[in-house]
Amino acid sequence: MNAKTVNRLNTEKFIQSLGSVIALVVLVVVFSVINADFRSINNILSLLKQASVNGLIAFGMTGVILTGGIDLSVGSTLALTSLLCAGMIHDGIPPVLAMLCVLLLGILFGSVSGMLITKGRLQPFIATLVTMTIYRGLTMIFSGGMPISDLGSDPFLSGIGKGSLLLIPVPVWIMVVMFFLFFFMLNKTTFGRRVFATGSNEKAAKLAGVNVDKTKILVYVISGFTAALAGLILLSRLGSAQPTIGTGYEMDAIAAVVLGGTSMSGGRGKIYGTLVGVVIIAVLNNGLNIMNVPSYYQDVVKGLVILLAVLSDRKR
Repeated sequence: MNAKTVNRLNTEKFIQSLGSVIALVVLVVVFSVINADFRSINNILSLLKQASVNGLIAFGMTGVILTGGIDLSVGSTLALTSLLCAGMIHDGIPPVLAMLCVLLLGILFGSVSGMLITKGRLQPFIATLVTMTIYRGLTMIFSGGMPISDLGSDPFLSGIGKGSLLLIPVPVWIMVVMFFLFFFMLNKTTFGRRVFATGSNEKAAKLAGVNVDKTKILVYVISGFTAALAGLILLSRLGSAQPTIGTGYEMDAIAAVVLGGTSMSGGRGKIYGTLVGVVIIAVLNNGLNIMNVPSYYQDVVKGLVILLAVLSDRKR
C-alpha cells in the first residue's frame, strides 16, 4: 500500500470520525437561516435544557450498547420512578428522601435487566422488552392512569428541573457533570476497559480474566440509575408525574448513541460522540417545532436520520 493510498484512507477515516459534528453544524446553520428565533440565547438554553433528559438516558445507554446490548426499558423506568417519587412526596415523605429512594429503585430495575441477561441467558432485546412492558404496566397500576400532582414547593425538588446556576439551567449542569463522569469511567478506569473488551470480543474478554457477567450487570445498573435521574428532572420540571411519560424515550437515546458513532455491535464508540448525537436530536426536535412541522413528520425525519447513521456505522 503506497503513501498516497494510506493518506487517502486516513483522510476518509478522519472525515467519518467528524461526521456527527459536521451534521450538527449543518443543522444549526440551516435552522438559523430558516428562522432567526432558533439562534436566540433563550432558545439555545431551552434546547439544551430539553436535551439534558435524553442526554442522561443516552449516557447510560452508551455503556449498554458498548457491551453489545440494548436497553428498551429506560423510558418505562423513567416513568415508574418519577411516579413513585411523586407518590411518596404526596404521602408526606420528604422530597430528598423520596428522590434518593427512587434513584436506588432505578439501580434495582437496571440490575433486574442485567440479571435476566446474564443469569437468565436472555437476549438483551427480549429481556429489556419484558422489563419495559412490566414497568409500564406497574406505572399504570400504581397511578390508575391518572397523574400525581400537588407536590408542594420544596426548593430542592423544583431546583433540579427549573433552577438556574450562572444563567444556565440546572439540568444542563447535571448533564455536563454526568458527561465528564462517564468520560472518566469509560476512558480512564479498568471498568471502562472491560466494557470495551466485552463488546469487542466476549470470549476473548473471558479468557483475559474479565468478569463479563458482572460488567454487563453494572452497565444495566448504571442505565437504570441515569433513567431514574432523568425522571426526577422531568418530575421537577412538570411539577407532576404523568403515567404516560417516557414513551419513546428509549428510541431517542438509542438514536443519539448511534448518531454519535457508537457501534450497535459493541466494542467501539465515544461518549463525546453520544453528547453530539444528543444535541443533534435536540436541534432536530427544536428546529422542526419552530417550523411548525407536525410531530408525525418529525418522526419520519428522525427515522431517516437514524437509518443514515446505521448505514454509516456498517460502512465503517
